Amino acid sequence: MRDSDDVQAGTGPLKGLRVIELGSIVAASFAARALADLGAEVIKIEAPDKLDPLREWGQGSVKGRGLWWSVQSRNKKLVTLDLRTARGQEIFLTLCGRCDVVVENFRPGTLEKWNLGFDALSQANEGLILARISGFGQTGPYSQRPGFAAVAEAMGGMRYLNGYSKEAPLRLGLSLGDSISGMFAAQGILAALYERDRSGKGQEIDVALTEACLAMMESAIAEYDRLGKVRGRTGTHIPGVVPSNVFKTLDGKWFVIAASHARMFESLCDAMGKPELKTDPRFANHASRCEHQDILEAAIADWVAELASSDLDLILQRADVAGGPVYSSEDALADPQFRSRKAFVNHHDEVIGDFLAQGVVPVFSRTPGTVRGKRACIIRKYSKDCLA
Repeated sequence: MRDSDDVQAGTGPLKGLRVIELGSIVAASFAARALADLGAEVIKIEAPDKLDPLREWGQGSVKGRGLWWSVQSRNKKLVTLDLRTARGQEIFLTLCGRCDVVVENFRPGTLEKWNLGFDALSQANEGLILARISGFGQTGPYSQRPGFAAVAEAMGGMRYLNGYSKEAPLRLGLSLGDSISGMFAAQGILAALYERDRSGKGQEIDVALTEACLAMMESAIAEYDRLGKVRGRTGTHIPGVVPSNVFKTLDGKWFVIAASHARMFESLCDAMGKPELKTDPRFANHASRCEHQDILEAAIADWVAELASSDLDLILQRADVAGGPVYSSEDALADPQFRSRKAFVNHHDEVIGDFLAQGVVPVFSRTPGTVRGKRACIIRKYSKDCLA
């Protein structure tokens, strides 16, 4: 069953948990990776004639092997199994009898078409938890529509808020909707496992990408429902949180200053050498600062423009004001805070070799998660021998 003898058992808090990952691309894979990082044994199943497209996604590859794939498939055992055949279904149900969780992100109805719906899985294992991730959920008039993160971010309201008011809505350069959905799925799995300890029974978890994005909308829905206000795109700042914006330094770098707390605002005024701003009626309290946000942040921008990024960073640290430079990947890798917390860890891929990538979140004091052993991406064909 193993794709490499070097993929070791986990030692994290989920050690002993066995998870099957189905589906492809990002959402289910992200959820399973989160569990694997914390010690779960994850068996990723791909169709023998239709491997995960994520193998070819991303903006960089080495020797034909995608770096995104190598990060997302870490800590997993990779096998192929044809669930469209009776024999494949038989093997899968036998495996489910020895596992705790199945994570899938097929279009709703796909597992049922293969006679592998929740009822069938429950007969094989009453305690099995089935986490299902789809564009619009397992039910409702849109359930059969195809749904990707880009669509979910749009219909879930996130894209509407991202960018500038008179320009097209922007996207973040990441599959944010997928990752958020994966986090909600992992959260649901852990909650279902906790409940299973009491009932002994598994259950289905239904995560819609659109609803996962919607869940991140803070008070935007309530603001419209009760006040008739529609939040819109506001560029680099958020109305009602002042000062909190991005400013350009003397050396051409972007720097975030977030000093909306009253004490922190006063410290910022002192750091700027402008204590008079603290008693200016326009900035006397948060409400007045919000009313005069453009004037206040223009004054901060003028001050920042005369300082190099490193000098500004030191000044804000000494003043105990929240702020930080906008990092590229290169900047983040060089940061001593990330280094000291081992936020980047070494990965090994038999094709790519060694490379650094983000580590395990969160950090546990006694049973830390790990990126385990040498990571090979050899695919094994699943057979009855794998059930030993």
